[in-house]
Amino acid sequence: MNKEQVQSIFAGEDVGTLLLDEPLSKHTSWRIGGPADVFLLPTTVEQLSRIMQLTHRHGIPWYVIGKGSNLLVRDGGIRGVVIKLADNFADLAIEGTRLTAQGGRSFVSAANHAIRQGLSGLEFATGIPGTVGGAVMMNAGAHGGEVKDVLESCKVLTPEGDLLILQQADLNFSYRYSILKDRPGLVVEATFSLQAGDSEEMSERVKGWAKRRQATQPLSMPSCGSVFRNPEGTHSGRLIEESGLKGTRIGGAQISELHGNFIVNLGHAKATDVLQLIELAQRTILEKYGHNLHPEVRIAGEE
Repeated sequence: MNKEQVQSIFAGEDVGTLLLDEPLSKHTSWRIGGPADVFLLPTTVEQLSRIMQLTHRHGIPWYVIGKGSNLLVRDGGIRGVVIKLADNFADLAIEGTRLTAQGGRSFVSAANHAIRQGLSGLEFATGIPGTVGGAVMMNAGAHGGEVKDVLESCKVLTPEGDLLILQQADLNFSYRYSILKDRPGLVVEATFSLQAGDSEEMSERVKGWAKRRQATQPLSMPSCGSVFRNPEGTHSGRLIEESGLKGTRIGGAQISELHGNFIVNLGHAKATDVLQLIELAQRTILEKYGHNLHPEVRIAGEE
């Protein structure tokens, strides 16, 4: 099925905002990425379900993104359908000590909302860019906390358009992993079980973490955050820095001079520039230290 046929299938359907040949560089924190054949911004579960039914019926490939903070889209873009769940799908509610957020809600925003309401458990998320759905899928974590520690349940839309409710134990969580990385689905909503806490104390702790990030990470430049998972017993950034790769540049991309596990877009970087730096770091660290560096960032699309 060609691009025009895919586009015609969704024209006139109730699937939210529809954009054709949308540059994904507008939707990733790296500001890199070729076009999506069909780009959809649904606002309801019913629209999402309709999208999945259509892609399933016609055998159309689909890909879901949030804020694009942990994503490298290759320069050829993504064929088929790209579904964005971000501010268009971001309702949040609190009942007692439970916080429920739609999959497109900013994880930072959800965490800050909990803190303001005197609920503890999500403070670790205040430095994690991206959405609630993405955080659940990859069991995001920082400062000793992870999604698996506080998630109670989530609603997931299957590729066929069916809505499932999964409990924490169903997700087989481990380090930066959930079953959703192997069994595709869209996290429509997540419920977190929190506990009462002191808003002022939590806010002060979070401010301390933010101050440290500002001093050690290139937050003012387009990046995806940490590129590599940490090997057991050590840190990827430290290995890259000790290897002498800090500041290495290919095309418009550079291994950050501030933090070895960040690759930044200096202005006009291509995905190929970033991929070459990733491969260079992997090859160098394996040769020098015997560690395999596994990307934490998702890589999608065509050359």
